[in-house]
Amino acid sequence: MATMPMRTNCRHYESREYPNGETVRKCNLDLAPEAPWRCPEDCPSYTPRRIDVGWVHGSLGVHDFPEEPPGLGDDDSIAALLDEAEDIINAAGPEILAEVEKEKRGRSGPVRKMSKKARARMRRKKKKR
Repeated sequence: MATMPMRTNCRHYESREYPNGETVRKCNLDLAPEAPWRCPEDCPSYTPRRIDVGWVHGSLGVHDFPEEPPGLGDDDSIAALLDEAEDIINAAGPEILAEVEKEKRGRSGPVRKMSKKARARMRRKKKKR
């Protein structure tokens, strides 16, 4: 069975390079579970990109893809690897959010909304001191 490489001419394909040198290649519709290596052969949303605008293409190149990790010859192993990575990230999310919330509470205490009258009273008290 032949594999379909990433379709860089699809309008849903995106490639972005960040200042730290990392490059992200993905399907914006999240329909390529084996990105950045492969698109589904029979993708229902494949739409060729129309290049009829005055875009200037960068030097990254549309075929500059990372090598597939060794041992990922079949579709099931790639999907399993990417599912495992997604599970790790999803498991870490709530813990990270809890840490951020804890830091916020520790720095300034609970945030309360004050009425205009209450703020005015506090200003008057400060002036009297």
